[in-house]
Amino acid sequence: MFDKLYLGSLVVGLINFVLFFDDMVAMTQGDLAEIGMGSGFMIGVFAFGITISLLLWYFISRRASKVAKWILVVLTIWGLIGIPATLALPTVQMLMSLLATALSLGSIYFLFTPDAKAWFDGSSAADPSVFE
Repeated sequence: MFDKLYLGSLVVGLINFVLFFDDMVAMTQGDLAEIGMGSGFMIGVFAFGITISLLLWYFISRRASKVAKWILVVLTIWGLIGIPATLALPTVQMLMSLLATALSLGSIYFLFTPDAKAWFDGSSAADPSVFE
């Protein structure tokens, strides 16, 4: 369930980025130009963020890394600080951002279930019904 929710949050974030890229560039155009950066900088930052997110997913989901799990928890909590700014976005963009956040929070919940704890500890195999 972690995989579905976490990867779903990344897909929602990607769709949000693509749909509202022009709006985001327009909102930050003055700030980006001031430091000598263009819209390519935003694409690069987004690509870097997706890469980090996918690496965290890989190490959590495929390698049972407790370190990656806690990095994700800390980054998610840190991201919650941006919720007030999200509420100021246009309605569809705001709802998509909140959906991505909710999916991410839901995915983290599944990292702390008894099956997940056992799997991270390597003490037992996961319950097969988890994968249905």
